[in-house]
Amino acid sequence: MTNETQKQSYDAANITVLEGLSAVRMRPAMYIGSTDSRGLHHLVYEVVDNSIDEAMAGYCDKVTVKLHLDNSVTVIDNGRGIPVDIHPKEGRPAVEVVMTVLHAGGKFDNDSYKVSGGLHGVGVSCVNALSEYLEVTVRRDGYKYHHRFERGVPVKELERVGETDLRGTTIRFRPDEEIFETNQFSFDILKKRFEELAYLNPGLEVEFIDERTGDTASFHYEGGIREFVKNLNSGEGGVHSIIFASGESDNVMVDFALQYNAGYKENMLTFANNIRTKEGGTHLAGFKTALTRAINNYIQNSDLPKKLKVKLSGDDVREGLTGVVSVKLPNPQFEGQTKTKLGNSEVAGIVSGLVYENLNTYFGENPKDAKLIIEKAVDAARARDAARKAKDLVRRKGALSDNALPGKLADCQSKDPSESELFIVEGDSAGGSAKQGRNPSTQAILPLRGKILNVEKTRFDKMLANKEVKALITAMGAGIGEEDIDYGKLRYHKIVIMTDADVDGAHIRTLLLTFFYRQYPELIDRGHLYIAQPPLFRVYNSKFERFIKDETELNTYLLERIAKDVVIEAHNGMEFRETQILDLLKAIRFINARIADVENVGIGRNLFLAFLEYGEKLSPQFFEAPEFNGFGTYLQEKGYSVQTSVDESGLERRVYLEFEDSNGHKTRIGNEFFNSKMYKQPYDSMADMRRICGGFSFVVDRKGERTEVENIFVLLDHVLQEARKGINIQRYKGLGEMDAEQLWVTTMNPENRVLLQVQVDDAEEANEIFEQLMGDRVEPRREFIVRNALSVQELDI
Repeated sequence: MTNETQKQSYDAANITVLEGLSAVRMRPAMYIGSTDSRGLHHLVYEVVDNSIDEAMAGYCDKVTVKLHLDNSVTVIDNGRGIPVDIHPKEGRPAVEVVMTVLHAGGKFDNDSYKVSGGLHGVGVSCVNALSEYLEVTVRRDGYKYHHRFERGVPVKELERVGETDLRGTTIRFRPDEEIFETNQFSFDILKKRFEELAYLNPGLEVEFIDERTGDTASFHYEGGIREFVKNLNSGEGGVHSIIFASGESDNVMVDFALQYNAGYKENMLTFANNIRTKEGGTHLAGFKTALTRAINNYIQNSDLPKKLKVKLSGDDVREGLTGVVSVKLPNPQFEGQTKTKLGNSEVAGIVSGLVYENLNTYFGENPKDAKLIIEKAVDAARARDAARKAKDLVRRKGALSDNALPGKLADCQSKDPSESELFIVEGDSAGGSAKQGRNPSTQAILPLRGKILNVEKTRFDKMLANKEVKALITAMGAGIGEEDIDYGKLRYHKIVIMTDADVDGAHIRTLLLTFFYRQYPELIDRGHLYIAQPPLFRVYNSKFERFIKDETELNTYLLERIAKDVVIEAHNGMEFRETQILDLLKAIRFINARIADVENVGIGRNLFLAFLEYGEKLSPQFFEAPEFNGFGTYLQEKGYSVQTSVDESGLERRVYLEFEDSNGHKTRIGNEFFNSKMYKQPYDSMADMRRICGGFSFVVDRKGERTEVENIFVLLDHVLQEARKGINIQRYKGLGEMDAEQLWVTTMNPENRVLLQVQVDDAEEANEIFEQLMGDRVEPRREFIVRNALSVQELDI
């Protein structure tokens, strides 16, 4: 056997074992970063990255990921399949070693994979240890093999389950609810990751299916990162053709693509071994150095007009730049557990050399494009200078203390920032009410006319020229510009955004949040920014008046009001009064909300109610018994038939249940549905109610007037209708509908107002949301609207 043939083989001898798996369940955060949403999604990345490593090695061109109704995940690839032969040292099948031993995998044997994500030998065994169950199906050498693990422990031997002419690996796992704070996967988070992987691996197809909602996405980009840059720039016209180059030095492969657009934002994405390095690292540093050097070098050595002969800074040359840098290297050193910064020092020089050389060549061959790029950078330098002068002007005006404050500001008397509050109010009418209703000693009012500038789309100097923005900066008194802000000079330690409860108010609030997040991030970190919560409803009659924040609080108030006046008599004669009534109706509201969730995944209300009302809790295993333990007969009485089918034709084994009603309408669901919270939580609530009440018919007695109701949902509707008798409910649309006294009492009086403090829990996610919703690209915004359209409860048109 030649040396080359040895490298091509991939069997048990290539699996290297470093240590055992025992500590993973005890300290999961050490291995996957955290046990919150981030760690949960990390499990999927680890499994998918194994398939991507097969693609990078040249053996796989399609990966399919499915999210199931019970939040289990299936990952299917058409790679070589994990080896199943007996491991020479362990004496067990290699697939079992990979799944149960930490640091076991082909990544530590440099012949099997030249490059990989770095920790993936840890990865899949960690996923196994942290899963309620994990099933792996391997297709290789003409056979299909199956293995099952529960919480990291094999529950049976590896078995050969059939013949196949296909190859690859299918892994299905369900994260352990005992470990993770949440087991709800986000379609958006995973979709973004899979899209990146498809760009970074030209020719690879990634298919993503969310069975919980019916959402699907498929990614396949032959153009690789060139297409990535093209699509990132789709909302802004590129000012030249995309510059792309790739090369290799000292076993480090480098790809980069860049294009300037007509906008002002820098959008640089960096990757190391397919992993997004959100904090950059040595590859980004090398790229930035080379870009600035290449442009300045071209300016010095070419025949350009005198006005373009300017020494440019790094910030100048990156304005309006969209770029992607991807490096692949044998032993990546990532700083931090979650791999967000590349630390390999040698990479900076390799990237810098390659980028500098290729840019010099491109500029020499494309002088028109080079001139366009330089003109844009010089324009950026001038704008930066103009912004500096505008900042100086704002700062000088601020130095004149109160005399420089904007005329529309109704300032407070106090000069102590810790007790001073600034209310930013939408429009002059609400501003008038606020000025009359406020406490003038500590509360200042700044009315804004119309919608302020969207700073996400605007250059800094244009922002500073905007009248409303300037008034806001001056009123706050802390200055502007990252290096010039002095939070010690902030004139108010509570800055409160107070807008209407309609669509325009929400838009203005979002524009203001964008402004504060981009220009004053530390203001948010210090806890100075708040959102007022004006009431949505006024409930009143001739004897009383009450203001209510939202729909949920309104329903709670109505139920509390009626609970004092009624007695609810259950099917078994048990009587519910006051707090008992509230608990009963709260449980009904919870069940109602879960039914709405289930209807969204295509299961009809009546069929789901049949599941809930059955006297025994269903499970996936329940349907393997003859006659389904009597459930089939019960369903027939409800007008449904049911049959199971096992689908083994594809790349995974699925058990489906098909329900048919008397009209011939069919509903097909995977049997894992009965392992989901979507089913189990409302079933438990219904079972508790049945046990306590003896059934689901009730009598409502209101001061001697008795009404019979036949089910829990009619009961809820009837009680809410009774609660609305004798009162008026007014829904507010704007602050201007309230007089000064009402605005003070409901929204501004510290003794009874509700303020929402603005905090940033995840800076990266916040950054992406602002870019998506407020940035230049239309397509991500459109996708967001389409995806969330069904979640809208009150549409203001």
